Amino acid sequence: MDSESIIAIVIGASLVTLIVLIVFILSKFNFLIKKELIQKGEAYQLPKNRFKYLELGCIILGLGVGLGFSSIFTAMDLSEDAMDLLIWATILIFGGTGLVGAHFIRRKQEGE
Repeated sequence: MDSESIIAIVIGASLVTLIVLIVFILSKFNFLIKKELIQKGEAYQLPKNRFKYLELGCIILGLGVGLGFSSIFTAMDLSEDAMDLLIWATILIFGGTGLVGAHFIRRKQEGE
């Protein structure tokens, strides 16, 4: 094994360890908060989220439309760098548009 592969293994192991520690700390903190609320007699209830998958659905829909529109750029005679840039920009713009659309849909439905 050369030094580059050892460095890659150490970095990968460090990232996995970091992610596991973050999830553990957040889970432990959440557990302690719930435990304290139960001991104080306060009912711990999460607010009802009627629009649980609205943002996810709108983002996925926007990304799908962005992928569809970005296929237009593959038919054009552009340099590879310009084509890649236009494809990624289109996908990101439509994904962001889906998120903005989800915000307005949620706001309209919560106002009713």
